[in-house]
Amino acid sequence: MLKDLVYKCRSYRRFYENIRISEEELKDLVDLARMTASTANSQALKYHLVTRPEECAAVFGTLGWAGALPDWDGPEEGERPSAYIIVLCDNTLGKNKQTDVGITSQTMMLGAVEMGYGGCMLGNVRRTELAKHLSIDSERFTIELVLALGKPKETVKIVDIPENGSVKYYRDQDQVHYVPKRHLEDILV
Repeated sequence: MLKDLVYKCRSYRRFYENIRISEEELKDLVDLARMTASTANSQALKYHLVTRPEECAAVFGTLGWAGALPDWDGPEEGERPSAYIIVLCDNTLGKNKQTDVGITSQTMMLGAVEMGYGGCMLGNVRRTELAKHLSIDSERFTIELVLALGKPKETVKIVDIPENGSVKYYRDQDQVHYVPKRHLEDILV
């Protein structure tokens, strides 16, 4: 059921790096994105798939991992993503389709959960460096988002927002990741 997928679709930041995701599986996720709605049906988003370990290492080096955890530099070797999908906007077809980026990215993340994987949508990207590493034409394409994917190696729990109102995620001493969420009645206007 869709509700189950949505509830399981969390931002995972640590993975079993040795469990590889195939290029075919990534293509299946992009095929889901291809079928989503697109602003003015421009279909301006394109996708660069990364599965080879050396390319994964290059991508990893361009990413910032958890703004709310300033003392954490990201997953250690052995816990890094085993694949990435780089979401690009083809500027010859449209510019900065943020709505499309969100729709397609969440759709691919839900597909990944259905496959038994998880991931994190990352916007903290050194785009110029990443484009250079992957030989992406920066004149034609804008890097919009990076989807880091793999078999999750951590527990993520949803909790109520504390009395102080903080929505910052945090980790406990056992590295369980907690994500405060508002109650349904708190978001209905």
